[in-house]
Amino acid sequence: MSETRDLGGAVDGGGVERVVLTAHEIAARVAELAHEITGAYPGNEPLLVLGLLKGSFIFMADLVRQLDRPVLVDFLVAASYGEGTVSSGEVRLLYEPETGLEGKHVILIEDIVDSGTTINRLVPVLVEREPRSLEICALLHKRLSAKLALEPRWVGFDAPQEFLVGYGLDHGESFRQLPFIGSLKSPQ
Repeated sequence: MSETRDLGGAVDGGGVERVVLTAHEIAARVAELAHEITGAYPGNEPLLVLGLLKGSFIFMADLVRQLDRPVLVDFLVAASYGEGTVSSGEVRLLYEPETGLEGKHVILIEDIVDSGTTINRLVPVLVEREPRSLEICALLHKRLSAKLALEPRWVGFDAPQEFLVGYGLDHGESFRQLPFIGSLKSPQ
């Protein structure tokens, strides 16, 4: 398969309209983000990298392998989409991190910042746990919300106003395995 611009075999010809970001573009930017994050924290104190599942798992795995410092990894699960292509506006916490946040440098890893509902719900919950610092690293940012509880410090790419899938992002649990990020076809 050529540089992921060929959609045919990857998705059985259905669902993805176009490639927005290739696997190569994503890998290069993830390496840059890891370098920026490593440089932002002096010393050799571990970072607690907190992945927001399920969408961030591939991005987070690629990112933490390139951080040049000790890293602790944990996850939380929040749901706001379900089967739809528009956020429900309600965020349900399904799993919280087991690692204590108190006194730690915490980086919340987000796949995509869309409406801001998830960040606005999670940031106060995380701040209550008294981390030494709290930052957000988002692979994609749509820049839709004027009021985020915490603006991401690191952003991989500004995202188009389309429903995106691939590289961990899904629609109804499908498309996560794609090595690129594509735009989902509109329902006919």
